[in-house]
Amino acid sequence: MTIRMAKPQLRAHQREAVDAVVRALEPPADGRLPGRGLRTQVIMATGSGKSLVAVRSAEELRAGRVLVLVPSLDLLVQTVSAWRAGGRTGRALAVCSLRGEDAGLPTTTDPGRLARWGAGPVERMTVFATYASLGQGTVERAHLAGLPPWDLIVVDEAHRTSGRIGKPWAVVHDNARIPSARRLYMTATPRVWRDGEEPEAEGAEGEYGEEGPRARGAGGPRGRGELVASMEDDPEGPFGARCYTLSLSEAIDRGICAPYRVVCVDVSDPGFRSAVLLGADGRSDRVRGIRLAALQAALVKAAADQGFRRTLVFHHLTKEAEAFAAGLPAVAARMRAASRSALPAYPRTVWADWLCGQHTAAHRRRVLEAFAADRVAEKAFLGSVRVLGEGVDTKECDSVFWADVRGSMPDLVQAVGRALRIRPGEGKVASLVVPVLLAPGESPETMLTSRAYGDLARLLEALRAHDSRLVEALAQPQAPGRPASAAGAAGSTGGPGPGAAALLSFSTPRDPALLAAFIRLRVLNPEHTRWRRGAEAARIYAATAGDLRVPFAYRVPESGGQWPPALAGFPLGQWVADARRTYRRGALGRERMRELDELGMVWSHFDVAFEEGLAAARAWAAEHGHLLPPVDATWHGAPVGVWMKNNRAAARREGPGALPEERREALDRIDPSWCPVWDIGWQRAFHLTRTHLDAGGQVPPVPGRVLVQGEDLGAWVRAQRLGWERLAWSQRWLLEHALGLAPAPEAERPPPRRSHASAWSGYLEAARRFHAREGHLVVPRPHVERWGDQELRLGVWIANQRSRAAKLPPERAAALTALGMRWSRTGG
Repeated sequence: MTIRMAKPQLRAHQREAVDAVVRALEPPADGRLPGRGLRTQVIMATGSGKSLVAVRSAEELRAGRVLVLVPSLDLLVQTVSAWRAGGRTGRALAVCSLRGEDAGLPTTTDPGRLARWGAGPVERMTVFATYASLGQGTVERAHLAGLPPWDLIVVDEAHRTSGRIGKPWAVVHDNARIPSARRLYMTATPRVWRDGEEPEAEGAEGEYGEEGPRARGAGGPRGRGELVASMEDDPEGPFGARCYTLSLSEAIDRGICAPYRVVCVDVSDPGFRSAVLLGADGRSDRVRGIRLAALQAALVKAAADQGFRRTLVFHHLTKEAEAFAAGLPAVAARMRAASRSALPAYPRTVWADWLCGQHTAAHRRRVLEAFAADRVAEKAFLGSVRVLGEGVDTKECDSVFWADVRGSMPDLVQAVGRALRIRPGEGKVASLVVPVLLAPGESPETMLTSRAYGDLARLLEALRAHDSRLVEALAQPQAPGRPASAAGAAGSTGGPGPGAAALLSFSTPRDPALLAAFIRLRVLNPEHTRWRRGAEAARIYAATAGDLRVPFAYRVPESGGQWPPALAGFPLGQWVADARRTYRRGALGRERMRELDELGMVWSHFDVAFEEGLAAARAWAAEHGHLLPPVDATWHGAPVGVWMKNNRAAARREGPGALPEERREALDRIDPSWCPVWDIGWQRAFHLTRTHLDAGGQVPPVPGRVLVQGEDLGAWVRAQRLGWERLAWSQRWLLEHALGLAPAPEAERPPPRRSHASAWSGYLEAARRFHAREGHLVVPRPHVERWGDQELRLGVWIANQRSRAAKLPPERAAALTALGMRWSRTGG
């Protein structure tokens, strides 16, 4: 397919970014590139035109072969259109599961086809791919099949590739596996990891409609100790140095992104309060349904009060998104019929729909087009379940409503960005709407301790990470005389003109001093707030129990006794365990040590430590189905993997330091196979394979088909059958009787590996045959020489010998010279 369109004009900030990228990625004067290639980062606020910057950077760098990586199928389709509109010409292909008509260009998931399509000299080619094509190996295997290196790799939404070295998407950083002269990493939300920080369950990687398995099921985070890819401004880091940064606040000041306001809607729904008072389970369908109805009414009222026209609604559960959208028109009709006054003016016509990652790309495109239509209805509401949160263009949206505030800080800011996108000169103000469902006994004045305001605090904390000046200004109490209706206003968002909205407003006015305290305690210093809640819970527990030997899994009861509602559900056992660990590191602080000493804290109690570890191990085993964790596994901060390793070592020891019998029995009750005589990795894979078969699965025929908890069961089964003779007799017995496996027959075993010298001689003989047949040794790189039942990639081998000429032994160089070897591409 050929892309041809006129090039659009760059805006000032985009010209600045392109110039910075070209300076960072231009090769040095001597033309020598570092082994890992050139790398740089561009950090630009969402909606500021990163795709156009990438297209023009590729053009001005004269990059012929370009690979463009995105996290989702929706974003891939949008990116193809953006590069076409940006003026990129030449051949184009998409590596994804979409059909060609849905993607807008030819598609494939076949490594061989990609290698053949990109082989040979080409003036200009562009490949668009999802990160899943890296994790599943399509692009990497295409390189192994002869696909030449890239001139430029553009990694969009690059924060998704940060974190653990072992996660599949991190292969993009490895120049040996995905070779490229240059890499351009682009995001609005750079992710900087700290030592010991645990990656989020990268709802991260399975959200927003990507292809491929979710991270938790396929190579997902396993815990601490593997974080290597951090988006720090580091020339030697995997992402390189930052060459250009356009912060969210600067983009708003320059009119590139829309100014925004946060609208907090207090919801005091009688039905929801009654359900809570009756002790109904907050996760039950009944309570969730009552909650959903309250949120529907709150959204319709907020849209009428604030004048929203098109609102994105973010959900966590698919069934709730579907029910929410289906019921909205009827809710609006009832509210309009029940209203006796002219204000608020509830809409006559309401359009509502929803999208999730299971919808086809064509369906999502149709729904988005309907949402953007000018005359679709007075009010339009579009629900999203793990789609539309990242990169997807939604300039028509003027507000975002969170039915669930979940996800990482970058996820929240990316969701905010759906409303901040504007067309030049549009002048809109985006609204970020957070509902607050007040529990019985709570009022707007309980915002310092109420869990209902946790979502608001989390959103403000995410905004602060990318626009600190305005959020931090809220911590200063307003001067007397400020309007009560804008009690939270810290000033305008920086938008043009006198009509710019206040940053934070409430449906019920707030005391400015109370709001300032809320920002200080729950947004700017959330650790301090958690400490105060934990200390208060510890005081009440110690007064009741007489000590602070709190079980690790203990949580404050939801109701009853002396416990205040603000502490309901607080994880006191985990909090006490964290305090002990901090104390052992010498980082707790004298004041906090004294405070806990007065409550009878036990700082160094081996039995308490074992019970904490046992509770964490029990919880980990309940989730994973076994007690064979990798050494880096954790559970809510507790190092389960290391703890189990130490207990296995103690169980195998005799004499002093041996594991007591009662502790061994406690672990046996969780999983009798927790301490095998062989490697626990073997035992874990055996257990997962047996569980897979018990659930009705088949023995995995080949590697890569069945991945469970990060284990490739097909690869493991194959390794056992090929290495049968090296196994202990008891392992063979287990494989034979529990899994029905047998040693691999001789025909299935791979041939013995040839020595390097033998392989070189074979290629030299192939070169002689080529020379005898063709009369020269100018071998095209993709050429394969067939000799008997062998297929030798002679073109690649000749290129490798040429690049290693200085290191070749004299006799080998002489043998090739005798065949007319050209030791340079231009010379003789």
